[in-house]
Amino acid sequence: MKEKYLYIFLLFITISFSTQAQTAKNSGIAENIKTENTLDKVQIYPNPVTSGKIYVNTESNSNKEIELYDMLGKRVLSTEMNTYQKELNVTNLKAGVYILKITEKSNSITRKIIIK
Repeated sequence: MKEKYLYIFLLFITISFSTQAQTAKNSGIAENIKTENTLDKVQIYPNPVTSGKIYVNTESNSNKEIELYDMLGKRVLSTEMNTYQKELNVTNLKAGVYILKITEKSNSITRKIIIK
């Protein structure tokens, strides 16, 4: 009879610990969701670029660091955009494929840009 109580007690302890661990794991997931990358909803247009200007719109109004790389990885353009500036002048770049990197606070994204 004592064995049954011991097994029931151990089962209860195991279930209790697994429930606490799952609760802690779920609260960690909720914290990660709160720190969503605001750059995920960035608008970069036109692509392909034919007018010599790239327009960048994001949800937040904070300053952004903009870098443009050629396909060899060489940085060909680096600038900062403030809350009022929304366009990037690329008229002095040759036609080709480039990588646009936008950094805002601790978040960054990259997009492929084609200049014709």
